[in-house]
Order: sequence, then C-alpha cells, then structure tokens
Amino acid sequence: MALEKRVAVTLPAGPNIQSTIDRLQWAEANGYPDAWFSDSGAPDTLTQIAAVAHHTSTIRIGVAVTPVYTRSPSVIAASANVISQLLPGRFVMGIGSSSQTIMGQWNGIPLEKPLTRVKETAQLVRTMLTGEKTDFQGETLYSRGYRQAPLKNPPPIYIGALRPKMIEMAAEYGDGVIFNLWPKSALPKMMEHVAIGAARAGKKMEDVEIVNRAMVLATDDKAAGRNLFRAAFAPYYATPVYNKFLAWAGYADAAATITEGWAKKDRDKTTGALTDEMIDEIAIIGTEDEIRDRIRSDADGGVHTSIIAPLAASAADLQRTFDAFRSDVFQF
Repeated sequence: MALEKRVAVTLPAGPNIQSTIDRLQWAEANGYPDAWFSDSGAPDTLTQIAAVAHHTSTIRIGVAVTPVYTRSPSVIAASANVISQLLPGRFVMGIGSSSQTIMGQWNGIPLEKPLTRVKETAQLVRTMLTGEKTDFQGETLYSRGYRQAPLKNPPPIYIGALRPKMIEMAAEYGDGVIFNLWPKSALPKMMEHVAIGAARAGKKMEDVEIVNRAMVLATDDKAAGRNLFRAAFAPYYATPVYNKFLAWAGYADAAATITEGWAKKDRDKTTGALTDEMIDEIAIIGTEDEIRDRIRSDADGGVHTSIIAPLAASAADLQRTFDAFRSDVFQF
C-alpha cells in the first residue's frame, strides 16, 4: 500500500515549552498530520516530546534527528520506550550523525566513522526496543546483557542521510530516510540510492518513507527571503558534512568558495556563494501558490513527508507560512 503524503510543522517553537505546546495544538486543530522536532540543544527534544505528548490526540510526532554520539543506544532506546508508551503508534525515532559543529565544537566529541556509528546505533536500538538481550560487538559500539521491557509496537527508526553511502545505509537499516537542505535537481539521484539500499534489505523502495525538512517562507518579497536563507544556512554549508554534500549535489564551485570564505572569516564571500539560482533550488520561497506547488513537486519526486520549517522571519510571516498548509487550503 502506498505511503501517505503528509506535511508537518517544525518544532520546537523556541525555548519556551508553552510555545511548542501552542504550535502543536494549533497544528492538530488545523489538520496537520505530523509534527517533527529538531534535536540539537536546549530544550532537550526527547524530554520535550514526553512532556507535551498528553496535549495531543491524533498527530504523529517525529525527531529529525537525534545525534547518535551524544546518547548511547541504551539511552535512546530507553527514551523511545517512554515516548512510545505515551504516543502509541504515533512516534518516529529519527537518528543521525549530526555535524562537526554540533559534535566537535559544542560537545567535544569527534565525528568518527559516522556511517558505521549510525548503522550500529540503529541495529542496537531496534534490538533493545523489542526486549531482546544485547550481545553486540561492532566497530564503534559494544553492548552485552542489556535488556529493557519490550514494546508491543516499537516505534519505527528513521535515519538522516545526505550522500550516497549514508542514504543507502539509511534505506537498508532504517524504516525511513530523512533528507535536509538538498537542491531539487539532486532529488532523483538521491532517490536512486534509496532504491539501492532498500533492495539490499529485500524491501520495496516505496515502503521506505522519505521525510524532508523543507526551508519554506510564504512571502511577496523573494529577495528578502533569499537573504534570510543566506544568513542562516551559509554556515551550514561551511561544515564538512554539508559542504561535501553541496559539491556532490552539483555545486562544487560554490562549495569551494564557501570553504575559502569561511576560512578567511569573509562573510560576504561565504554568503555570496549562495546565488539566487542556488537558493531557489534549495529553499521554497514565494507566494502561497508557489510554495504549495513546490511541496507537491517534491512529493511527486518521492518525498512522503515535508516538514514545513519557516525561515527566520517575523511572527506574521511564520504564521502565514504555516497557514498555507492547513488542511482546509492544501491537499496533495
């Protein structure tokens, strides 16, 4: 059976938990089927989900993504156990490697063997969620004798991925794949690697859910929207993970310019590498009709769930963006 096409609000809604509860309840009341949290710092995401779960009744909640270096597999599995009991059948555990900035600079943890670490975390967490006793010796992880109470309906595990090997591994070992910050011209070859990974596991490609965090802004001023994107995401593309991805996706010259500009602390050079054309490939900026058309186009290209993540604009622009995807005005 074909997977449903969905939209989601992005969470948290800032540092105040009540703001997140308000957005979550608004989304559920306005027909959003999903809400997906990022997980990079305070307030802690898995704690938040447990804290706000009772304020919901139908919406599915996911994480895109919890870094595998800052929590051990047993801690991830124990947290997922609690949340799954609070949101039975409505929780998705998303994991990923994160970036050098978050791991290395914020946490002092080397980003070593990310593909292997994510794969082994997925394997271990899946075992733990079923209540099996662990007996695992991998390249990056070891666990023996851990067991937790089994869940009747363990949550699916989705894996964040950008480039070919990670995408293939995510489709092979995960129930879904989470994308982020890709140019639309790269989607077809990204989907090719989903197919390769799914085939390795004996799965149908169409059974692997593709989740995408889409940077969206409903606006009549595209130039201002592009500048918001430049300011927010030029630093992302300066990190090795996203810089290599940008080059692989077809923008090698821009990736090199960003690296040079970042190394020289030349902000203009770094942000200037993100041309209008490139931003229009990655971000979704425009009128309500334009942004809805792009989300439908992404869905046609293989994305099942689009997380509507408004660019850092005013509160009015943020609400305008979310309003564009209320169930009474938007359907696939």
